[in-house]
Amino acid sequence: MIAKFVAGAAVAAMMCVGGGQGARAAEDIRIGAFLSVTGVMSLMGDPEKRTLDMLVEKINAEGGVLGRKIQLITYDDGSEPEKATTFVKRLIDNDKVDIIIGGSGTPTSMAVLGLIERAEMPYISLGGGVSIVEPVRKWVFKVPPTDRMAADRVLAEMKSRGLTKMAILSENVGFGKSGHDHTVALAPKYGIEIVADEVYSPKDPDVTAPLAKIRSTPGVQTLFVFGSGNGPAVVTKNIRQLNLNIPVYQSPGVASREFLRLVGNAADGMRLAAGALIVAEQLPANDPQRPVVVNFKRMFEERNKPMDVSTLAGHGWDSLMIVTEAIKRAGGTDKAKVRDEIEKTRNFIGTAGMVNMSPTDHLGLGDDAYHMIEVRNGDWVLSNRPL
Repeated sequence: MIAKFVAGAAVAAMMCVGGGQGARAAEDIRIGAFLSVTGVMSLMGDPEKRTLDMLVEKINAEGGVLGRKIQLITYDDGSEPEKATTFVKRLIDNDKVDIIIGGSGTPTSMAVLGLIERAEMPYISLGGGVSIVEPVRKWVFKVPPTDRMAADRVLAEMKSRGLTKMAILSENVGFGKSGHDHTVALAPKYGIEIVADEVYSPKDPDVTAPLAKIRSTPGVQTLFVFGSGNGPAVVTKNIRQLNLNIPVYQSPGVASREFLRLVGNAADGMRLAAGALIVAEQLPANDPQRPVVVNFKRMFEERNKPMDVSTLAGHGWDSLMIVTEAIKRAGGTDKAKVRDEIEKTRNFIGTAGMVNMSPTDHLGLGDDAYHMIEVRNGDWVLSNRPL
């Protein structure tokens, strides 16, 4: 049975029956979330939930937002788009939330966009696919850098290294499929030829068959694996089992310490474009993002020992901070006013980078949101390789 998680003032609100307490609950800011706490995207959903719980607790302890407590109502969609749709309907129709955060991945986020727009509900997605915000939808925003930005960053480095013949292995759904399509579209810009193009399912227990095809393809100089959640861990282990000795790039969907634990040293030497959070202490002292990511990393890891912070955890932080600041500027939870204020977010330094949204940009991140990172001795290392 899918669990319903309730945080902050929600517990008291659901248990009380007295008129005074009920009146207080009516004044709470009701924020709904649907996350992939279990299933193939749990590497994303679990840290996102932990972050939202932590931040709501912190905000409420400090007096709330505009003097109102936050009531966080969270559902676990099990990484299933159909369940995500069911829970978003429940958040809108039954829970009467003021705003929704969630969609740990692109498939669950894309599944609910029609519902969000029809309900005129402010919504911030945690999914990576650029298709979530392009074309711009009035009520839809997102916080992670996009799959297209990741593809662009990786292809630029491949060109700088003289790697012109590439194989791509991508998931056949969501983030992986979207990332694949953007990689294919962008490759000619960098003079890179895709000589092998294979797919896998995020639920596949073994991916040696498509990897064997890539290994037998003449001329392959490098491999780009595009996926998220647990699937790329299976791919990474299979790459080492097959002794595929070419430069390997991963997508930002693996930017989690749990991914490194799953694969051991199998990822050593692999590179990816990812956010600053996983290399927080390695950022230059004058980087304006450094104090933000270092502080968040400390808070998250102190609360969740022995778990390490991940880029995915940061998505929860950025989304709720953007929401609460918008509510403050709007002077309340009127949905249209909050939506307008989210769209006016300027110079917000989050874990994903500097955010400047506009009516034509519901993400607001620049090309500098991604850093090139290498795995060395089972750890993330900020790369200084020039482009």
